[in-house]
Amino acid sequence: MIAEVIVDVAVSEVDRVFDYKIDCDNVFVGSRVVVPFGRTFKSGIVVDIKQTSAYPEDKLKRILRTVEDTPALTEECMQLAKAIVKRYHVPMALSLRLFLPAEMRTGKVREKNRNVVTLVQGCDKDKILSELKKNAVKQIALLSFVEEGKKYLLSDLSKTYGAQAVKALEEKGCFTINEERINRSPYTGLDENFKQVNLSAEQNKAIESILKSDKTVQLLHGVTGSGKTEVYLNLIKRTVNSGKTALMLVPEIALTPQMLSQLRARFSSAVAILHSGLSAGEKFDEWWRIRSGEAKVAVGARSAVFAPLENLGLIIIDEEHDGSYESETNPRYSTVDIAKYRAAYNGCKLILGSATPKVESYLLAKEGKYNLVEMKNRINGKQLPEIIIADMKRELRRGNHMEFSRALIDELTDCLNSGNQAMIFLNRRGYSQQIICKDCGYVPKCKECDVSLNYHSVGNVLKCHYCNTTYNMLSACPECGSTNIGFMGTGTQKVVTRLNELFPKARILRMDNDTTQNKDGHFKILKKFSSHEADILVGTQMIAKGHDFPAVTLVGILDADMSLYFSDYRSGERTFQLITQVSGRSGRADKKGKVVLQTYSPENSILQYAVRYDYVGFFNKECSIRKMTNFPPFALIVRVMVESGDDELALEKLKEVYLNIKEIYDNNKQAFLFFNKMRSPIKRIKNKYRYQVLMRLKCGNGKILDEIYTVAEKAKDNKTLVYVEENPGSMS
Repeated sequence: MIAEVIVDVAVSEVDRVFDYKIDCDNVFVGSRVVVPFGRTFKSGIVVDIKQTSAYPEDKLKRILRTVEDTPALTEECMQLAKAIVKRYHVPMALSLRLFLPAEMRTGKVREKNRNVVTLVQGCDKDKILSELKKNAVKQIALLSFVEEGKKYLLSDLSKTYGAQAVKALEEKGCFTINEERINRSPYTGLDENFKQVNLSAEQNKAIESILKSDKTVQLLHGVTGSGKTEVYLNLIKRTVNSGKTALMLVPEIALTPQMLSQLRARFSSAVAILHSGLSAGEKFDEWWRIRSGEAKVAVGARSAVFAPLENLGLIIIDEEHDGSYESETNPRYSTVDIAKYRAAYNGCKLILGSATPKVESYLLAKEGKYNLVEMKNRINGKQLPEIIIADMKRELRRGNHMEFSRALIDELTDCLNSGNQAMIFLNRRGYSQQIICKDCGYVPKCKECDVSLNYHSVGNVLKCHYCNTTYNMLSACPECGSTNIGFMGTGTQKVVTRLNELFPKARILRMDNDTTQNKDGHFKILKKFSSHEADILVGTQMIAKGHDFPAVTLVGILDADMSLYFSDYRSGERTFQLITQVSGRSGRADKKGKVVLQTYSPENSILQYAVRYDYVGFFNKECSIRKMTNFPPFALIVRVMVESGDDELALEKLKEVYLNIKEIYDNNKQAFLFFNKMRSPIKRIKNKYRYQVLMRLKCGNGKILDEIYTVAEKAKDNKTLVYVEENPGSMS
């Protein structure tokens, strides 16, 4: 027998199958194997098994061994990997990597085994206790402690009662000691108490609509606090009870512990979690619990869409509008597209849930391609929180130069005096946006990227938010020598400092990329805030969605219009989504909620729609603008990026790519709405010079898109990176 193997080397030169003889047992399609490759040994995946090879048999090398007895990848995973190769034009090895934890793939983590002690079945404890000498205190205590049917770690018993006591009782025939695999379980301190919830009429109606629909994709459009999570949990329960598995995706790692606790309360150990914040061991064990079928429900962030669940009966993508569902590294896949493939393969439903769906999703629902399920009311019958607009131009005219409006300070005072909690949202970490020499205007920039550095008061350093390089704070201007250094803009660190000055007795937590570096960073902060160990939570967009804190009655939104002026066709949509989502954190229990929205553009129509929670009004206006200007979803933006550490090489490669795509353009001008080459808005990131060919195509031109991918694929070399982005999440 011959195995076709894709070797785990993701370069185009070896992007093909290699034939190997099968001499060992347990080799199947999807198996991980170790094979001789050149002068070394490599791991690979078996993609097919056949009787004969086109190569002479005496020249074929043999598979050395399988890595596991069970194939790592299912048949569905193998088919999906091939579909990704075809759709995103990437090497098969790179596609297959999506399905395996990185540390597992590179052999840096393995299963963890421990010695486990059990009481021998039928052991007469009373008889043995009566026979033990009175001075055998530790043996008596140990034997009294253990119970039949339970397992105990040998290391724990030895630490508490002594190794000699354990050994003596084993010799007396009381204990058996066996080596067993131990699962490294993440988030063991979660509250997993099940609380019975009576569904509202609107929730029951939503469930019924989803179950009766004959469409694969269901768009669940429910206002914040409408009880979408209970709808998800009810549908997952029905799926698991029917003998199938379920996949639940959330946009932020910060949301996974909250969702995990609710799922574990209902399904106990049948739930596994997958995301990049887990330790290598936890990720390995959780992945294998899914692959072995022990876990029936998987929950996680974007990468969990590749979880090796079999017999899928339901896929849920919560906060489907979130940009984190789009991959920004090769393969640059859309999570929703991958989920659609899996739903079609398994014949199951895919639920996209959001209070602020993507314009593209809502349009497909309005056109009848998705089943539109709407939940227009909050679960507790309460009104959505009142949004108070604070005009910051007026505040300046009144002499208020602080980060907080008078209205926000007053509302915060009332909130804290009432014993309630508040959340302050600002989508910019650090202390200030940048520093500037007030004498000559010098602004320090990153040496690796063409962007200004942000000041961080913790450590008194300057940081680049693109490459994370840290620099010492300036003591004097390097241009003119002046020590007159000032700050521009506000970040979360500065907000916390100001709040401490205004409310010295308030307990304040900050949640951004700087405070959540550790594995449990998100979990610890949210747990503290949830248990009311803090009065105010200050954070970036990671606090904006999905969280449910009953004591939060006030949300402050600083610089609400900041994202309105990004050079991106989705800037208005993102602003509306952020305001609506973060506003929805207020007043989720019995107490009335309020929101103070600070802006320099109170008359802006996007903000006015957000204040009224008028998604349909916003959608209608946004759709008409995009249709008139030929932007997605009425066109496809395609960007071919060229990056190199050498500016001249990058420019030369840009010309080559541009001329090759121009041939496609010249032969298909009717399909193009825009076509040009240019420097990227940020010329250099991580010391790579960046240029782009930017296009807008009419919808339905997949053949042309494939040709553009082919041009990019042929153009890249070991000194220049060339790749394609479709409707990129950031145009910078």
